[in-house]
Amino acid sequence: MRTTRNLLSSAAALLAALAAFGVQAQASSGPIKIGLMLPYSGTYAALGAAIENGFRLYVQEQGGKLGGREIEYFKVDDESDPSKATDNVNKLIKRDNVDVLVGTVHSGVALAMAKAAKDNNTLLVIPNAGADAITGPMCAANIVRSSFTNWQPGYAMGIVAGHKGVKRAMTITWNYAAGTESTKGFTEGLEKSGGKVTKDLTLAFPNVEFQALLTEIAAQKPDAVYAFFAGGGAVKFVKDYAAAGLNKTIPLYGPGFLTDGTLEAQGAAAQNMLTTLHYADNLDTPRNNAFRKAYAIAYKSNADVYAVQGYDAAQILGNGLKAVNGDLSRRDQLTAAMRKTVVDSPRGKFTLSAAGNPVQDIYLREVKGNYNEFRSVAVKALADPARGCKL
Repeated sequence: MRTTRNLLSSAAALLAALAAFGVQAQASSGPIKIGLMLPYSGTYAALGAAIENGFRLYVQEQGGKLGGREIEYFKVDDESDPSKATDNVNKLIKRDNVDVLVGTVHSGVALAMAKAAKDNNTLLVIPNAGADAITGPMCAANIVRSSFTNWQPGYAMGIVAGHKGVKRAMTITWNYAAGTESTKGFTEGLEKSGGKVTKDLTLAFPNVEFQALLTEIAAQKPDAVYAFFAGGGAVKFVKDYAAAGLNKTIPLYGPGFLTDGTLEAQGAAAQNMLTTLHYADNLDTPRNNAFRKAYAIAYKSNADVYAVQGYDAAQILGNGLKAVNGDLSRRDQLTAAMRKTVVDSPRGKFTLSAAGNPVQDIYLREVKGNYNEFRSVAVKALADPARGCKL
């Protein structure tokens, strides 16, 4: 009897060991499941496509692997709808059992993604949405960003506007996280430079009926206007602003999202506009030139900041996976390596803050034809203050 029990015990121990070995082997071999939750329809559809293209381009340059592991993609259209965000992200986490989440563009959707990632301890790489809270009060070891906070380009443009002599400015944006945080950043930078914002104008997302607000701007006659819009909304706002004749007397400033991916549609209305962002189309560096050439060959279109952010999201993840030889079970070492990496980006090399956000140069750009051309470094190595982050 005792011998039988010993044999059963030994067999159970062997099975447990084999099971553990199987889990370990699975953690360091086989494909890594990447869940892309991006806007594939609506206002931000082109942005989502560019992010995915950039991500896939980096993976292709690594021979189709990251950290020695094949990549398997799962996709969900987030529709830029925060009310659907939790259900959509759970499709990837619970239905598809992805190892890594990548998304998204809309800050309201990204906030829900970040909460789900924290609740489920799923690794999340954010290739665009700049909601300050994600690397502020919601910061977590398993969340990093390859893009920006909404505060960063806004603050930099406030500094630029103040140096240009702007004393009284107005802001206009959609009334959601990205817009309000961007205009707050602008206000902080402008106040630091000796100016002030006299009024903040907002409208509901994705409303593009701007006429009443443009009439108010004309009546107030500020020294400048700072606008945050993106995608189709940015196209209509810039064209409406010019159609109202305001661009002749009141300079229009904004973060780069106002003109990135939108210049062909904006046409003459956008010419000579100044924006601030962590990328400019004509950065004349070997890294950027090679990236833009490869992107144009692969996708028959010009790369923009969204493509760069997707590319760098894959690069940050790849550098982390390389440090652990593709072993996802070594989570602490993986996330630590991602935060310590120096990202060799087309935008220029950058690092990540302790909160997981890029510490990067913000450029002043000018619209010339269909390009956002580099003019100067607005703020060097700008780090988001990460207010409220406790790790």
